[in-house]
Amino acid sequence: MAYKSEGSNLVPVPSNAVIPERDINDMPALECKNLGITFGGLHAVENFNLTIGRTEIAGLIGPNGAGKTTVFNLLTNVYQPTTGTILLNGMDTHGMSTAQVSKAGIGRTFQNIRLFNNLTVEENIMVAMDKSIKCGLFAGLLRLPSYFREEKKAHKRALELLHIFDMENVANHRAGSLPYGAQRRVEIVRALATDPKVLLLDEPAAGMNPSETADLMANIRKIRDTFQIAVVLIEHDMNLVMNVCEGLCVLNFGRIIAKGSPAEIQKNPTVIEAYLGKSHSTKAHEAVNEVVEENSDTGSDNK
Repeated sequence: MAYKSEGSNLVPVPSNAVIPERDINDMPALECKNLGITFGGLHAVENFNLTIGRTEIAGLIGPNGAGKTTVFNLLTNVYQPTTGTILLNGMDTHGMSTAQVSKAGIGRTFQNIRLFNNLTVEENIMVAMDKSIKCGLFAGLLRLPSYFREEKKAHKRALELLHIFDMENVANHRAGSLPYGAQRRVEIVRALATDPKVLLLDEPAAGMNPSETADLMANIRKIRDTFQIAVVLIEHDMNLVMNVCEGLCVLNFGRIIAKGSPAEIQKNPTVIEAYLGKSHSTKAHEAVNEVVEENSDTGSDNK
């Protein structure tokens, strides 16, 4: 059981959270308590409890149709939960619009890329900066000096964010003209432009080749370390998940079936059965043990 500070005392964190030790004494970035949503009698997500540490990199995994993206839609209030509570930095987000949740501190990307293809890369990023740009409609229409000051600040900020992915050279390129993997990276940069406290990445490695995925892994850590934020990702690339995430939550049919470290999840028979079926679980369990041992050997060289 993890703990957090409450006044001068330490109290248990809900949901049996497995959060990094460095985050234990800080208020969680995100807490979900008994979260659920029903569509016409179907429980798409039920009794979902999760706590994310302030600077944690966490993964939400599970078979196709398990409810992972539905959880992200609940966290960003695309869907309003039927039951339960979402706390963002201790603040209840119930009743907020999606835009209000974004301003409160949740940024996200999507399974399907949603860039403005006919705008430049820089323009796509600046669109997300409305929270930080302090310029009213009147100043913009009349092109007052305050408008140009804010525009200059936004331009500088956009290039700083692009620098994370070494993409300053494509700032003036039309977003739709970039390769698929590059568009994925631009979408992550645009989410960062909202100045989030929690960054939700929905299959960020989709469509990326192994080299791009390796770079993404390093950049996810870089984002966490640079901005001191929490990152939660949905991903089917298990190599990425197991090597970048500190804690994992596994969903199946809208319910949590396991939580733990990557090593614990890799060896969990319930998780193996959910992915491969009961008849394969014994052989898969043996195969996973071999992978864990190999990862342990290579991991010790990388530390």
